[in-house]
Amino acid sequence: MDKSKVLTLISETYIVDEIGQQIPQETRRDVFCNISSVSAAEWFEAGRSGLKPEYRATMFSYDYGHEKIVELDGVRYGVYRTYLGKNESIELYLESKVGV
Repeated sequence: MDKSKVLTLISETYIVDEIGQQIPQETRRDVFCNISSVSAAEWFEAGRSGLKPEYRATMFSYDYGHEKIVELDGVRYGVYRTYLGKNESIELYLESKVGV
């Protein structure tokens, strides 16, 4: 499998400032993956649930740390589902999302 695209995984943690507000802190890390389109069936079923599926990213499962936000070619996407595949791979299904 070709894993020549770079996907940035973004995890969020929150810190409390001096007046008690929770401020999000992002941690970013790059991984290599394969990018493909979602299938027509996936697109249809996800669309029925109000999601806007865009891509499927396939990477080694040990590279993924349950991040819910990713960045591909400068555009942010939400991870709406994952699928654990064969040979230590995982598929991330990415959606366009406002506010990500």
